[in-house]
Amino acid sequence: MRRRDFIKSTVAGCCGAIAGGIALEKALGNIAFDNNACEEALRSFGYLSEDDFNKLADTSIFIAGNNGASYCDLRICKNRNQYISTKEEMIQSISDGENLGFGVRVLINGTWGFASSSLISETEVAKVTELACEISKANSILQKVPVELVMAKSYEDKYNTPLQINPFEISITDKINLQLKFNNLAKSQGADYVDSFMWFINEWKYFASSEGSRIIQDLYRTWAETDVTLVDKKEGKFESRSTDIAPLSIGYEYFTEFPFEKEIEKSVETAGMKLKAPAVEPGKKDIIIHGNNLFLTIHESCGHPTELDRALGYEANYAGTSFMTTDKLGKLKYGSDLINLIADRTQEYGLATRGYDDDGVKTVEWPIIENGMFVNYQTTREQGKYIDREDSFACSYADSWSHFPIQRMPNISLRPSAEKRSLDDLIADTEDAILVIGRGSWSIDMQRYNFQFTGQEFWEIKNGKKTGMVNDVAYQGNTIDFWNSCDAICDESEYYLGGSLFCGKGEPSQLSPVSHGAVPARFRQVNILNTKSQI
Repeated sequence: MRRRDFIKSTVAGCCGAIAGGIALEKALGNIAFDNNACEEALRSFGYLSEDDFNKLADTSIFIAGNNGASYCDLRICKNRNQYISTKEEMIQSISDGENLGFGVRVLINGTWGFASSSLISETEVAKVTELACEISKANSILQKVPVELVMAKSYEDKYNTPLQINPFEISITDKINLQLKFNNLAKSQGADYVDSFMWFINEWKYFASSEGSRIIQDLYRTWAETDVTLVDKKEGKFESRSTDIAPLSIGYEYFTEFPFEKEIEKSVETAGMKLKAPAVEPGKKDIIIHGNNLFLTIHESCGHPTELDRALGYEANYAGTSFMTTDKLGKLKYGSDLINLIADRTQEYGLATRGYDDDGVKTVEWPIIENGMFVNYQTTREQGKYIDREDSFACSYADSWSHFPIQRMPNISLRPSAEKRSLDDLIADTEDAILVIGRGSWSIDMQRYNFQFTGQEFWEIKNGKKTGMVNDVAYQGNTIDFWNSCDAICDESEYYLGGSLFCGKGEPSQLSPVSHGAVPARFRQVNILNTKSQI
């Protein structure tokens, strides 16, 4: 199967502001994808080499050990964000920000201590390590249950996101010109208003632990979107539609691998049809959910509930807990026998994909739901003992050198049917339903149980055929009933990889990138709402 056929995608997430600066025509930290990528990244630090980083790690580990630490790790991180947005023929904003620093984590008498700094030198590393040890000892007064890390192998390794074209080697001018080309295309097709943006992220990190690991990773993420709006001046209403190409771990080849121009033309056409579409009649209906909408339902009703820290109540203050408590592990019939959800931090193009997590654990693939049964959580080294596991699923991540690593979501995807079934086949096999396409708004309760989702376009299906578009649709339900109502899913030819760059969690808040693969699936007798008359 061709790559672009395999990964047709969409995206969710709230886009926070970038820590910006003056836009640079010449990108900082140029890193082409080849065998020497990490070495080139190291040279972008100018005054530090890999040997220097190893010496800094040795200093930190030695001082921590002298303070009684049973474990110590050092993370040195350089993050770069570049964001460009346009509106019709105007440049709206350009920002290009970079930050660099390190964090030290120590474990003394079963209690964590953490400290960080933006100044990288041997003196500063020594000072910050001493501070982390002092914090650990101070925290131990409040520690009720000592932290116990499950076993993990040590590694000396390097991992790079596979790139064909480094996005930071492409000039700001070229990027703006491409966006304006997209905007002009949308206008020529009939759009009244057009907004576009591009987002490029590079995350470089060095990890060293007292257990012997020395790991360098160089990660890239790219996202672009065009949103079109059409106005019916006679009726005094408007409709919008955005492109469905997701953020991915990929280079600038993103813009040649995926059909942006066709997506824009389709968005204009669909927005025009939405202006004329009648409102949906609410009630119980079968629904077919496209992969470019279902990925978000997976994120909210499958990804978040299976985070072990939520199940243990650790996230209650910020974004809720989980109904999938530890007594349900291996016992809960989460979905129908067709539902198999795979967690994978090695998936090609996945936003959560990397070689190692921030505990230094090598990333893996594992089942979350098997034939409808809940079989595994997402875990870190610290969490394994809570469910009697002797290993970690490598889900530790911090979005900055200044943040303590916490459990974060891996790429979680719905396994396609082994039986050959296209979306057209599924529609032909359906008598009366609504087809939901494209990511819209979402709402779910603090335990990730009751939810309500919308989309970007909706089609009535009658007697095996799409008969026309309807509007103002939301589908509503609870996680268990919803996934148990699934009675048909499509094969891998319909696979879409969607995701978010900005999944929020923790206090202080951290953002994490994550992808979810999905195929179209049918769900029986789901509650359909009219968003204008009922919400």
